[in-house]
Amino acid sequence: MYTIRQARPADYDSIYAFVRTAFETAKVSDGAEQDFVLDLRQGGLIPELELIAEEDGLLIGHIMLTRAFIRRDGASFGTLLLAPLSVALERRSRGVGAALVREALGRAKTLGHTSVVLVGDPAYYGRLGFRAAAPVVYPGVPGGYTLACELVPGALSGVSGDITLP
Repeated sequence: MYTIRQARPADYDSIYAFVRTAFETAKVSDGAEQDFVLDLRQGGLIPELELIAEEDGLLIGHIMLTRAFIRRDGASFGTLLLAPLSVALERRSRGVGAALVREALGRAKTLGHTSVVLVGDPAYYGRLGFRAAAPVVYPGVPGGYTLACELVPGALSGVSGDITLP
């Protein structure tokens, strides 16, 4: 059985290599997800919301929720960005990713956050409470793949604009 815990700086090198390897076999990848992790840590890291799943000391999954904003016409609404979610190839379709998402969302809500946005597969993330985010968009991404989850009902009511990072 695996455990989920907060990532520590001592894990960062292993996470970098893990994310790179995990996305080599992903359905969609630009090959730079491991570098995106580094960028996210510099701009919007919330240490309590970077989690890993491990089994017998072996890293089998990773997730980050970082600070983000939805901006329109000078207005800015704070949210979280879920990116990336990585699971070892041999552990996919076994609930590890879903468990990481649920744990991260639960911790985010406990910390007082009200919403999470992401770019991803609507079929997968829809099972975990994410829905089409329109009129919230991630610039350059087809609308159906920009998704949101309200941790507090109505949190995104009336919110529209582009998702941006700090």
